[in-house]
Amino acid sequence: MNIFDIIGPIMTGPSSSHTAGAVKIGHAALRLFGKKPDKAIIRLYNSFSKTGKGHGTDKALIAGLLGFAPDDSRIFNAMAEAKKAGLEAFVEFMGENNAYHANTAEIVLYHDSDSMRIIGKSIGGGRIVITQVDEYETGYTGEYHGLMTIHKDVPGVVSHVTSSLAKFGVNIAFMRLYRKTRGSQVMMIIDTDNPIPEKVQDLLSKHPQIEKAAILNKK
Repeated sequence: MNIFDIIGPIMTGPSSSHTAGAVKIGHAALRLFGKKPDKAIIRLYNSFSKTGKGHGTDKALIAGLLGFAPDDSRIFNAMAEAKKAGLEAFVEFMGENNAYHANTAEIVLYHDSDSMRIIGKSIGGGRIVITQVDEYETGYTGEYHGLMTIHKDVPGVVSHVTSSLAKFGVNIAFMRLYRKTRGSQVMMIIDTDNPIPEKVQDLLSKHPQIEKAAILNKK
């Protein structure tokens, strides 16, 4: 446990779990999607659903999708800011669901014909875990800079990604691969010690076996 777990994050809003954590879930979803969404459907469960209005959880999630930091004063006006940014956001309060953590948000993002479904939970002190991205069960926390790829489960792709990072002097801290069956598509999330240049995304997107690459650098 570090000092920020005790005193909490620097933030706008009354709650580290319901406000600051919600901003971070939204921002993590934005980074994983890898592009500016034009529509978002947000579903809140359990405690997020019960007290989300009072704690501004709905606004905080939208603020995160706009790329705002947890201490940004614009969080209070996130709905209006979303309209200005061209983001159509809908929030649904879903009530109790025993399958989910107490502070759970489900976010479905759209841009033209692309979409992505993200489920995240706020675990206190402003910390979060993204537990699902589309059909992949994950454990992404957003505590490091990083990279996400979706690629075919064939030899050579992982080494191409890691060598591309090495080319730009990026050091890997952790690497996790998620797949359903052998030979299927794979989601890979790499945590790094230093920020990843945008040029890496351009390089990886040209690989024929990589369907998607998204930079996950922290704010």
